[in-house]
Amino acid sequence: MYEDYEPQEKLPRALLREVYDWVEAGMMAVVCVVLLFTFVVRLAGVEGDSMLPTLHHHDRLLITRLTMPARQGDIVVVTKPTSRGEPLIKRVIATEGQMVYIDFTSQTVMVDGEKLEEPYIAEPTALRYDMEFPQKVPEGCVFIMGDNRNNSWDSRSWEVGMVDERYILGKVIYRILPYDQMGKP
Repeated sequence: MYEDYEPQEKLPRALLREVYDWVEAGMMAVVCVVLLFTFVVRLAGVEGDSMLPTLHHHDRLLITRLTMPARQGDIVVVTKPTSRGEPLIKRVIATEGQMVYIDFTSQTVMVDGEKLEEPYIAEPTALRYDMEFPQKVPEGCVFIMGDNRNNSWDSRSWEVGMVDERYILGKVIYRILPYDQMGKP
């Protein structure tokens, strides 16, 4: 009765090879994603309303350091230690060597004597912190402000002040969430 029984291979070689190829492809994909998110791009989340109307609470962003240094107008993620202990997402208003002046009476921001054209702001700049103007941006630093100027904690406060470029985690290159607003902010 058992004499006719011959053990069969547990799995055919072709199936084993196929499984191995899939595992290898999956491992390579994981390695590529880890390298991509370690050296090329990172994810950042917007917390709060300081960048309205450009960015909204809970937006998810891709940032990179590959396109550094930051230039005037770039949106950056800053990790400078502050009492709030959270990264800041703000717009670069001025870079090293530039002179910043905010006229709170006319609610205008000027860099090197020229009024900035700022179609991206929620409303004119009325909120004053403890920094006096004009201010010259030191070497290796940037001056940052939120687009929602009257609801933004930024370089107008001495605690944030001029931000050393070494604290810039990266520049925002793409909004990935929400899906209906994907794209360059």
